[in-house]
Amino acid sequence: MAQPATEPAQAAQGPGTAPPVHPVDEKLPLARLVPAALQHIAAMYAGVVTPPLIIGQAVGLDAAGMTRLIAASLLIAGLATLLQTVGVANFAGNRLPFVNAASSAGIAPMLAIAETSAPGRQLPAIYGAVMVAGVFCLAVGPFFGRLLRFFPPLVTGVVITLIGVTLMPVPVTWAQGGDAGAADFGAMKHLALAGFTLAVILLFQRFGRGFLKQVALLLGLFIGTLAAIPFGMADFSALREAPVAALPSPFAFGAPEFQPAAILSLCIVMLVLMTESSAGMLALGEICDRRSDGGTITRGLRTDGIATLIGPVFGGFPTSAFAQNVGVVTLTRVRSRYVVAVAGGTLLILGAFPVLGAVVSLVPMPVLGGAGIVLFGSIAVSGIRTLSEAGLDDSSNIILVAVALGAGIIPLAAPTFYADFPAWAQTVLGSGISAGALVAVLLNLFFHHLGTRSRPAVALKSS
Repeated sequence: MAQPATEPAQAAQGPGTAPPVHPVDEKLPLARLVPAALQHIAAMYAGVVTPPLIIGQAVGLDAAGMTRLIAASLLIAGLATLLQTVGVANFAGNRLPFVNAASSAGIAPMLAIAETSAPGRQLPAIYGAVMVAGVFCLAVGPFFGRLLRFFPPLVTGVVITLIGVTLMPVPVTWAQGGDAGAADFGAMKHLALAGFTLAVILLFQRFGRGFLKQVALLLGLFIGTLAAIPFGMADFSALREAPVAALPSPFAFGAPEFQPAAILSLCIVMLVLMTESSAGMLALGEICDRRSDGGTITRGLRTDGIATLIGPVFGGFPTSAFAQNVGVVTLTRVRSRYVVAVAGGTLLILGAFPVLGAVVSLVPMPVLGGAGIVLFGSIAVSGIRTLSEAGLDDSSNIILVAVALGAGIIPLAAPTFYADFPAWAQTVLGSGISAGALVAVLLNLFFHHLGTRSRPAVALKSS
């Protein structure tokens, strides 16, 4: 009987015959390696540059600052992905085709930190909190398996849904031009360009096949930018001023500042990111026929912690798994970790050439807005899909999700709701993601742990 395609070949071995290579450890020929790596880069690139684009705009960085921020994000993503796939002894790296990069989950809390910090001290406050969150991940990572029962799909589904929902005002603002103080903010030309970009993405999703369908988001950004040029809506000044090659300078945006409320907010987000990473490793282990054990998850989370701790030195943000790349492995069935290592190395090279980051920064705001609606909307859909597997036929679970979502949407529906609260409470509760996560965890403890017999835990699944 022929063996299933998912099992590594177990050929009869005679004297001198090399043992079969597991698909995860397979080194593909160049003709297969490069296209497979390009697919991973295409799937991750928009997500990698999204956090620096949003945070940079929020804190008022100029074109040069945006370029440095994007380059740093690419550089840290490349280093983290290489560390995950190649590994360092038995210390770090899960040695799976696993992509690590700046997560969108940290955007809303970091925006809340920026809003409550003095001008010029916003990035230092953010980076100080991110560094402590990295230390927190390193400290908790080895024991995190015991904490997973407090983060079932019920909790992670709420958080992932809130990430997409609370970030949706960002692409809407971009679609109107990006600068709320500009005279032409909300002008029809901006809305038309955003709508055109969205239409291009939808057309490629509907009629594209294979690789074209997979890179629909990038094609939408590219074609939307081309369409903006004849109308004078694309600014190329950043491209002319950016250096061709330069490594990010340590603490280029100021020395980190450590604010307790900001640190608490980012540590909560880090718990969510660790849950996502663990879910991704478990799912990828199944897909690759190399199940992730406790040691694999510990090494993987240690990589998250290292990247999150070191990232702010150069301008990076909280680092976690990229679920879309787990989808690429599922779709292509190419399970070699060396494919993803090549993709990580490519990101590292892109980060060392700021001019390439400047190419991204010249994409007009309305174009980013049209693409952002798809990007952030898909995050919310991932959360809804996770919630659909979380046992919502139980009335307690319905109440938990309803109250947690309500708490998370308050800052979005009523931005001044916490105006009279202390500054530390505004930072924590002013982020819908942090508020919703806190409520979901506490209600999960109340309904399913305190004073009740332990229920069988729902299996952690990847979003």
